[in-house]
Amino acid sequence: MDMEALREIQAYAYWFFSLALVIFLCGYIFHIYRSQIKGTRDYEKYGRLALDDELTDSLVEAREEKTENPKKES
Repeated sequence: MDMEALREIQAYAYWFFSLALVIFLCGYIFHIYRSQIKGTRDYEKYGRLALDDELTDSLVEAREEKTENPKKES
């Protein structure tokens, strides 16, 4: 394989991965937007997270307690 063929493969790989990353980014933005609209998560309150970073400040979200699965076999 000569150098020009390697450069061509590199160029195609660059554009493929760039396009894939753009698609993933758009999907992530759509997911955040949709969950904000549905009301399952409020991302606007995370905007103050950098400002309210003292130990005495209130939590952004309440912590959920994990319960053990009662059907767990020994």
